[in-house]
Amino acid sequence: MLLPARIVLPARIVLPAGIALPARVALVVIAGLLIGDKAVARPAPAPRLIELRCVPFHAPRCHGGPAVPVGRQVILRGRALTSGMRVTFRWSAGGVTTALQRTRLGYVARVPASAPVGDVLVSVRDRSGRRSRARTLRVLPMRRATAPPTTVSASTLPEPFRGSGMWIWELARSDGGDPAAIAARARDTGMSTVFVKSADGPRVWSQFSPSLVSALHAQGLRVCAWQYLYGTYPIAEARAAASAAAAGADCLVLDPESEYQGRYASAQRYMSELRAVVGDSFTVGLASFPYVDYHPGLPYSVFLGPGGAQVDVPQVYWRAIGGGVATVSAHTYVHNRIYGVPIAPLGQAYGSPPAAEVTRFRELWAAYGSGGISWWSWQATTSATWPLLGPPLASSTLTPDPGWPALALKARGDEVLWLQEHLASADPTLDVDGVFGTHTDAALRALQTQNGLPATGSTDAATWQAVLAQPARAVDWTARARSGPRAVMAGLPSRDELGRGRYAPSNRERTVDPPLGG
Repeated sequence: MLLPARIVLPARIVLPAGIALPARVALVVIAGLLIGDKAVARPAPAPRLIELRCVPFHAPRCHGGPAVPVGRQVILRGRALTSGMRVTFRWSAGGVTTALQRTRLGYVARVPASAPVGDVLVSVRDRSGRRSRARTLRVLPMRRATAPPTTVSASTLPEPFRGSGMWIWELARSDGGDPAAIAARARDTGMSTVFVKSADGPRVWSQFSPSLVSALHAQGLRVCAWQYLYGTYPIAEARAAASAAAAGADCLVLDPESEYQGRYASAQRYMSELRAVVGDSFTVGLASFPYVDYHPGLPYSVFLGPGGAQVDVPQVYWRAIGGGVATVSAHTYVHNRIYGVPIAPLGQAYGSPPAAEVTRFRELWAAYGSGGISWWSWQATTSATWPLLGPPLASSTLTPDPGWPALALKARGDEVLWLQEHLASADPTLDVDGVFGTHTDAALRALQTQNGLPATGSTDAATWQAVLAQPARAVDWTARARSGPRAVMAGLPSRDELGRGRYAPSNRERTVDPPLGG
C-alpha cells in the first residue's frame, strides 16, 4: 500500500455539534475525546516485590539469601510500594499479615512473632487486593526471648473469669440441664464458672433463673449470664441483661457482633442504662470478634472504654479462623491489648480440636499473662475433649511480644478512634472520627516529640504506651446521632462483609454450633 507523500488538510473542520475550528485544533480535540477516557481510567501499577534484604545492623552476615530472626525487620525492595500496604508472611499451615512501613532504610516489615522458624513466602498486597509475586524469607529463632509488657494481668482479672469456664447455649442440651450433673462434670474437668445464655436481644430466656443460679452456687460454681446484642433497642436490651443480675448472676457478658457495626450511639445508650441499673462495680465482660482490625465499625472503644466492660473475652476460635493457634492468638492479643482491660480468651472446644492445639492455646495465653480461659460450648464438646480443658497452665517458657497495631495515615476503624480519643486530651481541636488524616498525624507526631520518641507518625510499642498514658476524651455518640450527621464509623463495613476477610464464625459455624450468636 502506497501512502501519499503529503496530506493536505482543509482550513477548517466542522464538528458534529456545528462548531467550526481550525483543522489542527479540531484534530487535537477529536484525539483527546477518543483517548481521554482510557487515559483517565488507567489503573495504578500493581505492587512488585523484587527482593528481600536483611537490615544490616540486625543481620550483618546475611549470606545465602535473606534470613531474619522473629521480631526483627526485613527490607522490601520493589516498585509501586506504598506505606500501609499489607505484607503477608505465608507458610504451609497458615499465614499472618502486617503493615508495610517507610523508614530511612526504605520499606520494611517486622517478622511477626507467630511466624514459624524456617522458610516462609512474603508478598505485598495493595488496597485493591492485587498481590505481588512472593519471595522466600528464611525465618530464624528469636535471638532474645522476652516476656511481653502485658496488659493482660491475672491479678486484675475479676474473680468470675479466673480459672477455667464453660459456656452453655441451650441448657436442656447440656447434661440435660441438671445442676447436679453440670456441677459433677465441672468438678471433674476443673471448671469453676459456667456462662449461661440469659437473653437474645431484649428477649429474656427463661432457662436463666434464680433457681438455676442458686442450685449451681450450692454446688460451688460461679454462674455468669451472657446475652447476644443487636443494638436496635439498646434500652430494652440493657434491662434484659440487668434481669440476669437480679437473678443472682456473678457477672454479665455481652456479645455484639455484625449487627452492631456502626452503632456507637446504641452501644453508649446500652452501657449507660446497664450501669444505671447494675452499678459501676458489677462485673461485665465483652465477648466479640477477636480481630478488631477486621471489624473496624464495631464499637469496641465504647464497650471496653470508661464505664464499659472490665474484661475482654475475645472469641479466639483458632480452627474456625484458620492460621493456627499461635497466629490467631498473637493477632488477637495485638489488637485487643490497646483497650487496657484484662483479656480472658474464649477458646474453641467444639469441632474436636486436637489435644496438642488445646494445650498450646492454654500455654500461650498463660504466657501472655491471662489468669482465665473459657470454652465454647458445653453441648458441642466431646467426651475426648473435656479432659483437656482444665485450669490455666503455668507457662514454662517466655513468649516473644507479638507487638502493637501499626496505625498511620489513611488507617480507619475503631483502633484509630481509640487513638484519637487519647490524642484529643492534648489537642482538643482533633476530630474523633475514626479516620487517620493529617490532623491525627500531626497530633501523633507532637506527642511522640514530647515523649522523646522518633516523630514517625506511626504507632509502635513505645508510642502506644505514651498514647495510653493520656486520658481518653469522652465522646457523646448519642448527641452526634441526634444532631443529624452520621458518624464516620457508621459507614465502615467489616472486612468479612466486604468479602475480603476470613473470619466470620457466627455465619460459618451456625449449622454446627453457633459461637454465641445462636
